[in-house]
Formats: sequence, C-alpha cells, structure tokens
Amino acid sequence: MLTPEQIFGFLLAAVAITAAPGPDNLMVLGMGMSKGRLQGAVFGLGCALGCLSHTVLAVLGVSAVIAASPVAFTALRLLGGAYLVWLGVQSLRSRGGAQAVQPGAADAKLGSLLLRGVLANAINPKVVLFFLSFLPQFVVPAQGQVAGQTALLGVLFTLQAAVLFGLLALCAGSVGRWLQRRPHAGAWLDRVAGVLFIGLGARLMFVR
Repeated sequence: MLTPEQIFGFLLAAVAITAAPGPDNLMVLGMGMSKGRLQGAVFGLGCALGCLSHTVLAVLGVSAVIAASPVAFTALRLLGGAYLVWLGVQSLRSRGGAQAVQPGAADAKLGSLLLRGVLANAINPKVVLFFLSFLPQFVVPAQGQVAGQTALLGVLFTLQAAVLFGLLALCAGSVGRWLQRRPHAGAWLDRVAGVLFIGLGARLMFVR
C-alpha cells in the first residue's frame, strides 16, 4: 500500500520533526530529569500513543475531502502548507523556547504517567492541525486506498515517536545538562525546526 519511497521520505521527515524542540519532547525530557528514566520513557510512550487519536481524525478528514473532490484536496494541501509555514516563522522568531522544562510534582505511578502522556497529546488541538497538515503530503491518491495510506503513515509516526521519546528519556540527564551549559542552544534548535517546517509547508503547497 505504501511504496518504499513513501516510507523512507515520511520517516525522514517524521524523525526530524519529532526530534525538533516541541512541547511533547520537552515534557518527556523534563519528566526523565525529574522522576527518572523509566517514568520519562512511559510518559513518552503515552505521548506517542496519543498520536493515534489524531491519526483517526486524519483518516476520516483526508479521506472525506479526497472523496468530495480533487479541488477540495488541493485546498486542504494549500491550507496545511500555509499552516506549516506559519509554524516555521514562529519558530524562527523564537528567542529560545527549547529549554528543559520540569513537570509538576504529580504522582509517578507508571499507569498514571502513561495516561497523562496520552491525554497531553490527544487533547492538543495544535497536534490535530499538524497531523491534518503533515500526513497528506505523503498520501498518493493515485495509488488508491487513501484511508489505508493515511492510517499506516499515522502508525509509522507513532512508532518512531515512541522510539525517539524513549531514547530521550534514557538520555534526559545528559541532554538537560547540555542545554543548561548552552543558553543559546534552544534558539538555534528552534531555528532549525523553523527551516524544516517552512520547507515542508512549501513542499506541500507547490510540489506534487
């Protein structure tokens, strides 16, 4: 259903986006630093699993739009691309938001942390918009089974996010110390993320 080129290109972009500074990975980093590696990894797994809820919405939304008309799908791509470019501009204007954050001192039971991670991601409307903007870039309507393509892309995103968040939690102490020793590192990381988002947005709007 997905070609090797689709999978490779999607995973390359997904890993770069997941690794870029953002609320989820900074919360995982803070959790790992404040409560321990295992707790951070479990919280990160919850954040990754939260992506599945957005995948369902993307499957329904993208499939419905494509079924409605090719013109509507083009409009979705243009709006999604503009949204990604806007995210990129905001990151370029950032003064260094990519700093390690410390979550509140809630109880550290693993089940509770997993649920907190799922909810933190699932109820974030910005992530919904991001998925609706990002996944259509890698869907090829001519190949058919649009819903299946979108679902598989969402699952791939979830799997790579779980791996990266787990690694981040395991390395939380080292990453946190690295950020603290380099006050301007957050600003540069935000700028890298900004260029990435603008590039993806431009691709979505102008390359097909």
